[in-house]
Amino acid sequence: MARKKLASCCFKLLLLTSLIALSTVLSQDSSPGKQSEELRIGGIVDLTTHIGKEERAAMQVAIEDLFSGVDLNSPTLLVKDSRGDPTRAVSSAKNLIKKNHVAAIVGLRTWPETFFVAEVGNKSKVPIISLSNEVPSWSDSNRPFLVNAARGQFAQMKAVADIISSWKWRKVNVIYEDINSAVSGIVPYLISALQDAGAEISELLPLTPTLSDRSLSESLRDLKNGQCRVQIVHASAPLAAKIFRNAKRIGMMEKEFVWITTVDTMNLIDTFDTSIISSMQGVLGVKSYYSRSTKQFKNFRFRFNSKCHELYRQEPYHEPCVYSLQAYDAMRAVSLALTDGVPRSKSFQNSTNNSLMLSISGEKIVSRISESNFEGLAGAFNFQKGILSPESLFRIINVVGKSYREIGYWTEKLGFSESTRAGSKYSMSMSLLGQVFWPGGPWSAPRGWALPTSADPLKIGVPVSNAHKEFVDVIYDQLGRGIVVKGFSINVFDATLKFLPYYLPYIFVPFNGSYDSLVEQVKLQNFDAVVADTAIVAKRFQSGDFSQPYADPGLQMLIIVRTKNINKAWLFTKPFTTSMWITIGIINIYNGFVVWLIERNDERNRDAEIRRGSLLKQIGYMLYSAFKTLFSLNVDNLSSNLSRIVVVVWLFLALVLTQSFTASLSAIFSDQGNDPATVDVETLRSTGAKIGCDGGSFVVAYLRDVLNIHHDNIVRIYSGDDYAQALINEEIAAAYLEVPYLKVFLAKYCEGFTTSGPIYKVGGFGFVFQRSSPYLPDISEAIVKVVESGTLKDLENSLTSSYKCLASDSSDDHHRLRVSSFLGLFGISLGVSTFALALFYIFYRREQIARDREEAAGPGPGPGPPAHEPPARGPAAQEPPAGGPEPLERGPEPPARGPEPPARGIEPPAREPEPPARGIEPPAHEPPAIELVAQGPAAHEQPTREPEPPAQGPAADDNIQWNRKRSSSRSTKTSSISHRKSSNSY
Repeated sequence: MARKKLASCCFKLLLLTSLIALSTVLSQDSSPGKQSEELRIGGIVDLTTHIGKEERAAMQVAIEDLFSGVDLNSPTLLVKDSRGDPTRAVSSAKNLIKKNHVAAIVGLRTWPETFFVAEVGNKSKVPIISLSNEVPSWSDSNRPFLVNAARGQFAQMKAVADIISSWKWRKVNVIYEDINSAVSGIVPYLISALQDAGAEISELLPLTPTLSDRSLSESLRDLKNGQCRVQIVHASAPLAAKIFRNAKRIGMMEKEFVWITTVDTMNLIDTFDTSIISSMQGVLGVKSYYSRSTKQFKNFRFRFNSKCHELYRQEPYHEPCVYSLQAYDAMRAVSLALTDGVPRSKSFQNSTNNSLMLSISGEKIVSRISESNFEGLAGAFNFQKGILSPESLFRIINVVGKSYREIGYWTEKLGFSESTRAGSKYSMSMSLLGQVFWPGGPWSAPRGWALPTSADPLKIGVPVSNAHKEFVDVIYDQLGRGIVVKGFSINVFDATLKFLPYYLPYIFVPFNGSYDSLVEQVKLQNFDAVVADTAIVAKRFQSGDFSQPYADPGLQMLIIVRTKNINKAWLFTKPFTTSMWITIGIINIYNGFVVWLIERNDERNRDAEIRRGSLLKQIGYMLYSAFKTLFSLNVDNLSSNLSRIVVVVWLFLALVLTQSFTASLSAIFSDQGNDPATVDVETLRSTGAKIGCDGGSFVVAYLRDVLNIHHDNIVRIYSGDDYAQALINEEIAAAYLEVPYLKVFLAKYCEGFTTSGPIYKVGGFGFVFQRSSPYLPDISEAIVKVVESGTLKDLENSLTSSYKCLASDSSDDHHRLRVSSFLGLFGISLGVSTFALALFYIFYRREQIARDREEAAGPGPGPGPPAHEPPARGPAAQEPPAGGPEPLERGPEPPARGPEPPARGIEPPAREPEPPARGIEPPAHEPPAIELVAQGPAAHEQPTREPEPPAQGPAADDNIQWNRKRSSSRSTKTSSISHRKSSNSY
């Protein structure tokens, strides 16, 4: 009984309490005057997240900052927890509007919440101020009471794309949180920005926040098994933390991996614990920028920390994030809109001021917010065309150690910089920011993609039905189990791989079909690449990307040789090249100068024409002699043996040159009689001539569409060796081949075929890879190195040198003789001439030295002829003089320095037994002996002695001969004889 009585009393007490509470609520609702005097602002946030808690504290601080110290009643902030559920957000909005009569609602971090609550606001005409940074631009037109107070962060995707472009990564994987706003909002901006940066998305991985760790690991493992190693994460902080924990566990935070995150993750990195930070080592991210050095921010941070400690005593301390700053600025804008035009003077009662604020309509509040213009904590708060000015400046951070470091900044349209100060240097490359710490610890930038392994090599397609086997030739082994691929294109590819900084395993896969179909297989991902003589044409770029061309582009006409008349006026100059003609002229002049110099200084040519005349005349004589020798075989007129040797070698060289000239000129005349007549495409088109080309190449379409050749006149040829026979048999009048094919054809058939007409710059050979292939930039760079190193030139030479004939053309160059063909003969001739000139100089110099010595010695003493002089011959020598020996009629006098010695070749008088008759005069060209004797110092020493008539007969002849010897020698007879021999030795 006692228990029943107690329960009955408790029930009655509870019922009474409920009735009292109900009556209180009804009385409040039935008091419109009191309700109208209180101003309320609603807030809808997700209090289960760190962002929602910071937003609530920041909005409360904003109201307190604005209404403290003024004669206005502070509005009441009513905050509802949506827990991230759009349905709860709508229910909370209806409750705030209908029951609490709020003037505006602030919050709503996600777009789904904003979307549905904005509909409620439109119906109730209550302003909805959203803090979602993913509100689409078209939302304002359908929802006039919706104001987006969060800055658009679409520019961050350009920052991410610039990071990708800085390191030249071509493919990326995108991991994003699977919500409607990501698909319809910011992810399309990322795709567009990556395309502008030259990269494309390899894999898109959508993830839900409720995904289990097992499912998440399986999805990440699929990305790990792929080739791309660059991951972009666009997800909320909780989901991002889960992603990095699982990525580290399965080995995706190691070397060669790249992780880049957006602001949704990095803006809350300060809230991550050490376990999450340790799993994010090497992550590169973009973070919103706001100034932390202003006085306004420092004051806010102090009050914000106090408010957070008051509201959430159990929560750890954190720096205010950008979302709390945005909530503060949004609440400030709403408060300013409510107080705009309301007097703050003490002469007005607070009730009157509150009435004025309550009387502002929703349209007016929206208009005033849109006209706001103040410097907020997150940046300038102003609207342009109804949209808050977006973020254009971001921080670039790198997770290292227990926290992260800011390595620089990114500004839209300017790029990366180390600081935000005026005058900072900007660059579109991250190299300006310094070193980046990558996952796995390497300081060098990762490649961004995984190299193929021997277990999974590149599949490279090669054509089987190739018309030109010299470029690609697929040969099956006897058992049919394997293939051998060889040719010029294969050799170039192998040489290219040697210049890659890594090993690239591959296998060749034969393909039987057209080249267009082969390239199409790359687009279908049946082949990773195509290595062949694939022409680079525009339509094939739809299926893949081409490397740097390794063969010159060009399309030219091939024709058979036709005869024509010889009409070249200067054809006689063709046998020798220009350098050959110049060399012949130089050698002729040099040899002529050597012969002229030797002959001019020979004593036997003292009175010859070679020593007479002016300098101009001597030069003319020398040039005349030089070129006359080419057509004269007479060397008897030369006096010196040295000049004879020079001329003999010279004449031999002239003989060889003359015969070679004749043979070369004959060959040129023969070729000129077989010069091809002029053939052009207009003639072929007008006459309807048949034109051949490769059947499976682009040339068919080019002839038909560009050169306007009728389809019926195009003959398809499927073998390079069939062109010669088709031209000879006149099945076709001409053929159009690509330049590399022409070089090989003319190397095989150098006689009877040639090219004609212009070269059309189309085609060119290149390797085909999948679009945005990570190998393509390295392959193109390696091809350039192959060209610069000369390897490609050697391969081209080996391609044509295997044939007997070299590439032929219509010129006469292959008949022209060059200097290199006569280097031996030219060297011998120059050597002999130079040797003769050196000998001549030595002998001439010795003679000059001897003469200088004689002049320095002066006349020698002695009363008579030298002791070794032979006695006089003839009858006079047998008759002793009367009265004994008498002294000589003339004392020993030195010869006078007057007349030159007589010319050589004058024979001495015949030694007859009988003396010659008196009165015989000496030769006219020889001065009398009496004059030779009368001149000298003795004539002055004996002035009183009268001269006696000269002796006659043999004795006189001997005396004359002795005087001649004395006049030609100033020392001894031995030196005189030596001197005379040396004067005749060159």
